Amino acid sequence: MLRERLLVTLLLLPILIWIIARGGWLFAGAAALVLGLAAAEYGALFRNAGLRPSLQLLVIGAALLVLARVELPAEWQALTLTGLTLIALTWHLLDYERGALRSATDFAVSLSGIVYLGWIGGYLVLLRGLPEGQWWILIALPAVWIADSAAYLVGSWKGKRPLTPRLSPKKTWEGYLAGVVFGGAAAAGLAGLWRIAAGPESNLTVGRGLIVGSIISLLSPLGDLGISMLKREMKVKDTGTLFAAHGGALDRLDSWLWAGVLGYYAVGWLT
Repeated sequence: MLRERLLVTLLLLPILIWIIARGGWLFAGAAALVLGLAAAEYGALFRNAGLRPSLQLLVIGAALLVLARVELPAEWQALTLTGLTLIALTWHLLDYERGALRSATDFAVSLSGIVYLGWIGGYLVLLRGLPEGQWWILIALPAVWIADSAAYLVGSWKGKRPLTPRLSPKKTWEGYLAGVVFGGAAAAGLAGLWRIAAGPESNLTVGRGLIVGSIISLLSPLGDLGISMLKREMKVKDTGTLFAAHGGALDRLDSWLWAGVLGYYAVGWLT
């Protein structure tokens, strides 16, 4: 399992870095593709539980909201979300007339998936679109991975106090705190390193990196726990098999979704 995870990481990492470096529509398109796949997994989980969320609306809606973050002004982005909400409502009203028994719940699932994966996921595009966004996203995303790794290693070694006994019994307070410390420290180090590449006029500083990384490491684990809650209720280990041993797209994006949001607002506030 560990060998498979490392192989997948080594194969995908250069591609991810190249896409981040190019930015623009390439980055937004890649984000829309992966978030659309995650939306399909989200809908499939509920369909396997006997519900009927619209997979088409989930995928198209999530992708549209991500792409809307590239060029559209804020009021048009809001209009896109509002229009998708009305379309989802209409879809499930008609589905109820066709015989669906739980259309109210189906509508809630469809809408929650569109918002969670499209609107929240779209902040990754906004973060990349900030001045020096390529560097900030190369701070935010590694901070999540390093914090998660530190939490796992320290929790396995010294963890005694369960963080969420029902959702994720192996997570501990000791591991969580280690994740916050190492995630913040890693972001500070990366900010210092990327500043050399960005040049002396850059807004990147070790202090700003530390703040951004600490905020992300402190709060992004909620995304992981949120998807764990979903999987616990649906009684599955992974949301999919897209990334082999790494699970599905939704498994990999659980904390990165919130890294985009937190990074975007933290960077905007600091710079």
